[in-house]
Amino acid sequence: MKTVLTRLEDFRLLPLFVVVSMAIGVAVGNALRISDFTLTPPIDALKSIAGGTFQLTVANAISLGVPIGLFAMMYPAMTNIRLGEVGAAFRSPRQLGVVLAFNYLVAPFVMFGLANAFVADPELRTGLVLYGLAPCIAMVIIFTFLARGNTPMALVFVALNSIAQMLLIPLYARLLIGEVSFDVWVVAESVVLYLGLPLVLGVVTRMLVVRRRGEGGMDALKPALNGLSILGLLFTLIVMFALKGDLILERPGIVAEMAIPMTLFFLAMFFVVLLVGWRLRFTYRDAVAVAFNATGRDFEIAIAIAITAFSPTVALATVVGPLIEVPVMLFLVWSAMRLGPRLFGMRPVPLTTAGAVVP
Repeated sequence: MKTVLTRLEDFRLLPLFVVVSMAIGVAVGNALRISDFTLTPPIDALKSIAGGTFQLTVANAISLGVPIGLFAMMYPAMTNIRLGEVGAAFRSPRQLGVVLAFNYLVAPFVMFGLANAFVADPELRTGLVLYGLAPCIAMVIIFTFLARGNTPMALVFVALNSIAQMLLIPLYARLLIGEVSFDVWVVAESVVLYLGLPLVLGVVTRMLVVRRRGEGGMDALKPALNGLSILGLLFTLIVMFALKGDLILERPGIVAEMAIPMTLFFLAMFFVVLLVGWRLRFTYRDAVAVAFNATGRDFEIAIAIAITAFSPTVALATVVGPLIEVPVMLFLVWSAMRLGPRLFGMRPVPLTTAGAVVP
């Protein structure tokens, strides 16, 4: 078991695991024709379970895969959060200023420009613009964690972004898309599901383990927790690619059309913000946290809004989004770890080593 977990943490093998997971997802989606089913928002599926009205269908089962996979990714990272480090992250105004500026003054308009430049179909274009409105509130913590960035700082940014989204998404949607009617509480529910739950359980786990066994007890759990996080990532990839597996094979042109502007968006945002962090003399850990938080998009929110307020084609664009985002963001994790020594004079250490970076 330990050997399996070690292999999962090996970044030289991770691209292979990612490709295999995507292939499995496409094969499952094509075999079950999942695109033919009405997509159930994950939050609605969980509500139906709580209310005792859940029906086990293919669509409902697949919709539960996303929150399950994201929880498996998020929870291990949250066990590394020390409350004292979170407090220190709040006292980082320059880093916070860069994140807020790029998330709300730059990113929506960059995505809007790329959508209009590369996407001809007006509904796909609307979906892409919608995808660019909200900064990510979940997976950026995982990418920061994998790149050995400042995870507590990423958590602070995510928490502030989750509040800002509830206020700003309706305004940006009206400005860039037009009159849009959707329940703003969808945003709040997503924050609780994808951020609040793993955060609370992760912090409680750390407190209980440290109280009984000290920091050595947490160190002993790290291989298993890191392996769980990678497994959660791979499982999430399988689920997301299964959602549109048959479509990817039948209409690859849609994926290709969306891939060009989205890839350009993620690459431009990440490397520009990383260089800004370098110029402002941020540490490697802080620069990585800032760059990922200014780059990642909240596909959960985009999908939920598209399903409730737009046509199926718009929803399709938001579902295709994470199929492109996750592999690109994994490439950015690899890029950050390679650029660390050159730009910041710091070498990120493997997941299995305690700490974040070493000189």
